[in-house]
Amino acid sequence: MKNKHCSWCDNQFKTKISYQIYCSVGCRELATREKIAERYAIIRRKKLQENPKKCNSCGGKLSAYNNEKLCQVCIIDPKEVYKTIKKIRGYSNGKPVED
Repeated sequence: MKNKHCSWCDNQFKTKISYQIYCSVGCRELATREKIAERYAIIRRKKLQENPKKCNSCGGKLSAYNNEKLCQVCIIDPKEVYKTIKKIRGYSNGKPVED
């Protein structure tokens, strides 16, 4: 029939039917898989945006891509932060601080 360029691999091929856009079954299957993956990604992104996640502790908004149940503020224990700062100050003054 007619020479065309494959929509997937860009190789030139001779068509068997007028509306053929892929040179082989393999190229057609790869293109179809990619289209399905793109649709799935769009649907998943939309679901994540429609159902915002909330922190189990404070109820604050979490990122749609955060798999944790708590926000960064709730994960960090202020007492542990204070102890660590105290240790750092002790080391910088030449006096290690005991727990």
